Amino acid sequence: MNGLSDVRLALYSQELVDGQVRPLTVSGSSSLSMWTLFQRRRGTRRALLNLNADQLKDIGLTSEQARAEGIKPFWRK
Repeated sequence: MNGLSDVRLALYSQELVDGQVRPLTVSGSSSLSMWTLFQRRRGTRRALLNLNADQLKDIGLTSEQARAEGIKPFWRK
């Protein structure tokens, strides 16, 4: 990992410990929230496809699991 990724992971893990991270929720009639959720899914799934074996091992996924999640369409959970 590069230094920026390490910093992001460290900051995010600290937010989890502090309870600062709020889950992304989709309200009933808010299409903006839905699109935000879709964009987040698309981005994280694309990122999974670009991880190398060591990075996947760090997050506890096999390459098959990462690929299965990464190729899902953004509208599927």
